[in-house]
Amino acid sequence: MRQDIHTIEDIKILVDTFYSKVQIDELIGGIFMGTIRDWPTHLEKMYRFWSTILLDAQTYRGQPFLPHSSMPVEQKHFDRWLGYWHETVDEFFSGNVAEEAKFRGALMSRIFLSKIKQIQNKEWETLGLK
Repeated sequence: MRQDIHTIEDIKILVDTFYSKVQIDELIGGIFMGTIRDWPTHLEKMYRFWSTILLDAQTYRGQPFLPHSSMPVEQKHFDRWLGYWHETVDEFFSGNVAEEAKFRGALMSRIFLSKIKQIQNKEWETLGLK
């Protein structure tokens, strides 16, 4: 029986497994591999981010959207990202925090995509193409 997410070790399993899938994906892997230069540092940041979100650890400080704001992504990229996120959560965990992880991932993907579209639309308008 799968347990819920309770510890930083659980977060590390989730994050490490998720990113191992993302890195080799034909649609989104290149975006991540081309953007993230220092994987150990990125993973540590993701451990702190998800620990803050899911375990109320208050270990993450930052603006998570900024690094994503200029990425060449659209709905299909977020759909793939979210599919891997849900798959990985379900692979290892079950319970309220696991469901919260899936909810938060879905919410974050919607917000990030909406903001990216706004930025892209403003850029098109600036160029007089919209």
